[in-house]
Amino acid sequence: MSDLGVQPVTEPASQEPGLSQWQRVTNTFSAPSKTFADIKRGNKSWWLPYLIAIFFSYILFAGITAKVGWQQVAENNIKASPKQAEKFDQMPADQRAGAMKISAYVTEGIFVASPVTVLIGASLVSLILWGTINFGFGGKATFKEIFAVNFYATLPALIQPVLGTIALFAGLAPESFNLNNYAGTNVAYFLPLEETNKGLYAFASQIDIVTIWVAVLLSIGVATVAGKKRSAGYIAVFGWWAVWTIIRVAGGLLAG
Repeated sequence: MSDLGVQPVTEPASQEPGLSQWQRVTNTFSAPSKTFADIKRGNKSWWLPYLIAIFFSYILFAGITAKVGWQQVAENNIKASPKQAEKFDQMPADQRAGAMKISAYVTEGIFVASPVTVLIGASLVSLILWGTINFGFGGKATFKEIFAVNFYATLPALIQPVLGTIALFAGLAPESFNLNNYAGTNVAYFLPLEETNKGLYAFASQIDIVTIWVAVLLSIGVATVAGKKRSAGYIAVFGWWAVWTIIRVAGGLLAG
């Protein structure tokens, strides 16, 4: 006689529904683990935080154009570097004016090209973190996962162009605008630029609450998609943060 016993019915494993991009954006600030877990599940779309970043970049661009002017930005940049300022002072008046115009056009052009430069920067950072967490810590993250993590984790950095734009329209003197440090989120912002040792200024600029916030999010996200402990993510991300700090300090000392 054949076995007519009733076989138990196996319920399909319940899967948590994926998040929308807007939900991932908001969760980045309130519950970042949910955002990164969603990316790990295969939802790797990154275009929304990218578009948000470009939007705020152009808002700052409009503020600089209206309230400072790119010629003034170029002059401020040169004043911030004594060696460069000395070279400009030694030029004949016509050459100095021409060099200043070129500097202004280049600086403005970099801002105009932000849709491209943001992608290039994100790709380089993602490539470095992808190689570090996988080859250094035995992770299993894909480049696309790290790339998506990067865009969501850097969302808090948008606070800086917002603060910079507010400062411009609140009456900040054009001569005081520092394109390389326009938001008061780090220690260096409160130091006198022309009187402070450039190495010290570079180090102080790295002590930035937004930068540290982004680094923490990157650490959590990289570890999540790589399937590693968070400690591995912290070591990977903050290790590169330390390397970049050393490079900036060394560059400041040479420039000063």
